[in-house]
Amino acid sequence: MIKVVGVKFKRAGKVYYFDPKDLKMERDMGVIVETANGIEYGTVVLPELMVKEEDVVSPLKEIVRIATEEDERKVRENREKEADAMRICQEKINKHNPEMKLVSAEYAFDGSKVLFNFTADGRVDFRELVKDLASVFKTRIELRQIGVRDETKICGGMGICGRELCCSSYLSDFASVSIKMAKEQGLSLNPTKISGLCGRLMCCLKNEQETYEELNSKLPLVGTTVKTPEGLSGQVQAVNVLRQRVKVVVDVDDEKELREYSAAELKFSPHKKKSRDRAAEQENPEEAALQEDL
Repeated sequence: MIKVVGVKFKRAGKVYYFDPKDLKMERDMGVIVETANGIEYGTVVLPELMVKEEDVVSPLKEIVRIATEEDERKVRENREKEADAMRICQEKINKHNPEMKLVSAEYAFDGSKVLFNFTADGRVDFRELVKDLASVFKTRIELRQIGVRDETKICGGMGICGRELCCSSYLSDFASVSIKMAKEQGLSLNPTKISGLCGRLMCCLKNEQETYEELNSKLPLVGTTVKTPEGLSGQVQAVNVLRQRVKVVVDVDDEKELREYSAAELKFSPHKKKSRDRAAEQENPEEAALQEDL
């Protein structure tokens, strides 16, 4: 085991481990650390914890020092300069007219580099733009092409739930989300209903997926034959996942009748997840095309 501290460089960014040396660390404390990109300012989010050595990327870099008032002032100045950098860069983009959309500007803590994030539909030749920007800022210029999910994470916003976007408030990594998750949870497959501001499937579909998988494993598939408590055989017409209720069509006196039961009352052959996935694909073969659109 090795003693480390967890440091974040962005609010919803990843947590990186550093050697605290003999420094006393506290949560939300500003620190100056050495990274692969040079000296950076970060915030302590996990003060002094013990982790396995295999969980640490070697070599483990050290905390340079606890941030001083001068360091805090420098960070604020960099944030102010980023607004001007955005304006200047946008003017240069309009001048050179590359097919790109500027998203953000980030100053390195020591001012040795300015990073501009942008989105584009394809590859962009920005060599002349970089030269022009370097002549203005007199420092190293880096342009990085990002995806639409990264753009939304940087810009932030409000989701359809009325809360701040998950990706910009707390998610450090993007979850792997599929259209089958929406199907498993009984959601509408309308892209406008299950897509976030980025135009991709909402990250929050992942939040309850394990619960729905567990609940669905206790339910019969729609269309399958089950045995009711009265000894009748019937076909499943609909299921309520959260309430674990099943609607079954049974034959009573040569007439079809719709009855509702608790899933625990019914007898049916258990199904595997793969069988459920195949049934969903057969019922909605257009899902593959929908996934591509999203």
